[in-house]
Parts: sequence; structure tokens; C-alpha cells
Amino acid sequence: MGPRHDGRRRAVLMVLFAASALGLSMAGPAHAEPRSLKLVALGDSLTAGYRLPAAAAFPSVLERALAAKGERVSVANAGVSGETATNGLDRVAWSVPDGTDGVILELGANDMLRGTDPAVTRKALEAIIAGLKARGIPVLLAGMRASTNLGPDYVARFDAIYPDLAAQYGLVLYPFFMAGMVGERAYTLDDGLHPNVRGVEVIVAGILPAVETFLGRLRSAGR
Repeated sequence: MGPRHDGRRRAVLMVLFAASALGLSMAGPAHAEPRSLKLVALGDSLTAGYRLPAAAAFPSVLERALAAKGERVSVANAGVSGETATNGLDRVAWSVPDGTDGVILELGANDMLRGTDPAVTRKALEAIIAGLKARGIPVLLAGMRASTNLGPDYVARFDAIYPDLAAQYGLVLYPFFMAGMVGERAYTLDDGLHPNVRGVEVIVAGILPAVETFLGRLRSAGR
């Protein structure tokens, strides 16, 4: 080929190169994946996984369920069997480390079983929530319900704690942590109270939509 054809070829290549470069600049950088979020499940034996392997406890099962939905989330187990809301308040500062993106708060069942004055439970839960809020850590509140044998007055006062606090602090609320498994012996250990492996799976399936809503709030807030 002569010089004229070589010149045309170079011109065509330069145009193609420029168009390619322009296309890349117009496409912009690839979207970065959202970072992994760190949650802490702060609770009692229902969170801790009483008499269950660690992998079958609520935090681990929830973490796997979220991963199956494409969520990059770790869920630390800060459950201690036998604890009341007041016990949780006593240890929240070290159970929820700095850098935590959100807390799933599940406390109150032992208060109810012991017939603790609902005012005491409410005060402790509110102090936990307010303290976490002051640290910039959002809360998903997992509710509990009182046994009817405690009487209608106690039931009304206790059951109102969770929706009242959720409304006051603008929290995501899962109304009843044990929904779907209470009274179902196939889902409890031989004590008839604590969830077995299948029971934990029922709990996780129930709370999962609320947790996804919670994660959406965290992402929207730039976490």
C-alpha cells in the first residue's frame, strides 16, 4: 500500500481509538459493592443458642440466611442465657464494640418469666436503646409477649413496652421474636421453652424481612 492508504488507515484507527476511549469515559467507573455490615445480636438464651451448637444459634443461622440473599453481613452472638434487660444494660458497653453498624436487641423474656415489673424492663431497654443511639448505633427491636397466666394487667403493660419504644425512637420493630414456634413442641427443646434447631430456623424465617428492612436503613444512611 502507498502512503495515502497508510494515512487513511492511521486516521481510521485514531477515530476508533477515540470513540472507544469516549465510550469508556461515558460508561463511568464500575459500581463498588457495598461493604460488609457488622451486626451484634444482644440478647438472652434465645439469641445465645441454649443447648445448641454455635452454628445452629440464631446469629449464625441469620447470617447464613442473609448471605443466601446476597447480603454481606456478619452477626456477632452477644447472647447470654438467663439474662434480663437490666443485665443487658450492665454489659452493653462492652458487648457492642465500636464499629458496630447495628444491633438486634432481644431481651425481656426472662423479665417476663420472673414476673419483673414491666416498668423496670422498659427502663432498662430504653436505656440500652438511648445509649446505642448516642453512640450512633441503630437498633432493630425484637419484641416479646407476656404469658396470659400473668394476668391481663401485667400482659397489657409488658406487651406495650416494645411498640411504645419502637415508636418513640423510630426503630424497626419485629413484634414477637418467638412468633411461629410458641406452643409447637416440634420446634422446642424438651423444656418446651427454648427453640431447637428447627425452632431457630422458624425464628429466622420470621424476622428476616424486618432485618432486611433494617439493613436497607443502614445502607441508606451510608453504612
